[in-house]
Amino acid sequence: SRLLLAARGWGCLGAMSRYSTEQRGRPNSPDYRLYFKNADGKYISPFHDIPLFAGSKEDKEIPAKRSKTTGSEILFNMIVEVPRWTNAKMEIATEEPLNPIKHDIKKGKLRYVANIFPHKGYIWNYGALPQTWEDPNHMDKITGCCGDNDPIDVCEIGSKVHSSGEIVQVKVLGVLALVDEGETDWKIIAISADDPEAQKIHGKYFYIDDVKKHKPGYLEATLDWFQLYKVPDGKPENHFAFNGEFKDKDFAVEIIKSTHEHWKALLHKKVDGGTIKCTNVLVSGSPFCCSDEDARSIVQSVRIFTFFSPPPPPPFLMVNWKR
Repeated sequence: SRLLLAARGWGCLGAMSRYSTEQRGRPNSPDYRLYFKNADGKYISPFHDIPLFAGSKEDKEIPAKRSKTTGSEILFNMIVEVPRWTNAKMEIATEEPLNPIKHDIKKGKLRYVANIFPHKGYIWNYGALPQTWEDPNHMDKITGCCGDNDPIDVCEIGSKVHSSGEIVQVKVLGVLALVDEGETDWKIIAISADDPEAQKIHGKYFYIDDVKKHKPGYLEATLDWFQLYKVPDGKPENHFAFNGEFKDKDFAVEIIKSTHEHWKALLHKKVDGGTIKCTNVLVSGSPFCCSDEDARSIVQSVRIFTFFSPPPPPPFLMVNWKR
């Protein structure tokens, strides 16, 4: 296995490197897994054990009582799954114990997103907020659709390309309501709190307007990307609630809080999680909480394959698509 640093200091915010990742298997293969450790070297679940609120201690509270702010802003932890400009569809393995990051597979094949002209791969650092869950049995009153059974997604629009497995403290700017195959799939728009442009986006209420001002064309590109990215696979265009309008910060935070409540119900067995694995190390009172030794055994049970040649390049698909 190989130990990789997954979190760094955040400049003026002064956050400590609290998490690391451990790679098992070969990248661009079905066996690849990226497991997480905390600062004490304990294996943890990024889905369940990393706090939603940045700066809060892993004090076994749901939710943690304290959270970090910058000015009047509450910051959230984002787990980066896919670095910007890359094509491999990496995601938190919600149906595996300790929920490592893995390469998504469909019909026995590794999944890669197509390059939708003029974009290259994912156009933001793409990931999820921990301790959130879009309940597939709960119909959203706003969209009229149930959740997609995953943590809530985040598109981080800062200038830096982050690594898969990195934990980034983000400032929430707004949200897009994607309706994907009849499921509500919220897309949080955020920016790393230490990004130079984060301080420019400071409107009292309408952060989305500031994004349009300081990053012209980015939201329009985001809308087009989500509408078209499945078309090269022979699927129809995606649709959106609110006619594709981006809702602002306060709306987005309420959606996050709602999905956090659904996650709490999941971890305390108040709802049926189906095939979701809720194994965790730090959530006290949860019937799914396991010991450090059990968590270590889970990771050590994963087979490690050794290869003497580099992995083949992923089969990126170049697509020039226009409506």
